[in-house]
Amino acid sequence: MGKRSLAAPYIVWMAGFIVIPLLFVFYYGLTDRSGAFTLENLAAIASPEKVSALLRSLKLSVLSTGICLILAYPLAMILKGLHVKKGSFVVFLFILPMWMNFLLRTMAWQTLLDRNGVINSILAFFRLPGINIINTQAAIVFGMVYNFLPFMVLPIYNVLIKIGDDTVEAARDLGADGIQTFFRVIFPLSMPGIVSGITMVFVPALTTFVISDLLGGGMVLLIGNVIEQEFTFTANWNLGSGLSLVLMVFILISMVLFAKYDRDGEGAVV
Repeated sequence: MGKRSLAAPYIVWMAGFIVIPLLFVFYYGLTDRSGAFTLENLAAIASPEKVSALLRSLKLSVLSTGICLILAYPLAMILKGLHVKKGSFVVFLFILPMWMNFLLRTMAWQTLLDRNGVINSILAFFRLPGINIINTQAAIVFGMVYNFLPFMVLPIYNVLIKIGDDTVEAARDLGADGIQTFFRVIFPLSMPGIVSGITMVFVPALTTFVISDLLGGGMVLLIGNVIEQEFTFTANWNLGSGLSLVLMVFILISMVLFAKYDRDGEGAVV
């Protein structure tokens, strides 16, 4: 009982900042301004504007998740091939930018990618053509990949380092070449980390609104921006909560996939 009591602060924190806010979201999402039960807030997702924002969010989040996976897996393999001390140091350098505020990192890239920003100034100095991706979907995807890539690398790396060299050597002794060893041994064993990374990238990418505000310049409307506007500009908490409940469906689906393919928690970042 003494050890269990140590979890009391976390339970209080979780109840105050997770459970109670979720209850408020459910209450506002399933009621109107008068407090009467209604499903209109959930059905509002079917309006053309919100469907378009949702589909756009799904497209960009899937694209950014795929790019993160393509970049993260080879990097995780390289980190695994390094010695323990050297690999740990490289991992430390990789996650170091995450210690900086998320908003500041995104604003920094806004300055870099601006039409008169640092990158275009350097290109102009060398008389090279400038880039014009700010306030576009490409800039939003770039921001998502930059901010969420570590969440894909770390789970995959955490699983890969648990695959012993004797497992790979056994596959080689049985006649498998490098490609067969990867696709039949390493890749299947790393699946928990892949699923965990996809979950950790897809969910925040789907619900983000800060990245699209800063790098999209308000020109690209995502479902996260729609929800933010309902809370901040129109003060319609009921509709904003209803749309948030719709997004929770995608979060629950991700959690189900995570539980199915990572039952032992091998993909968790420790």
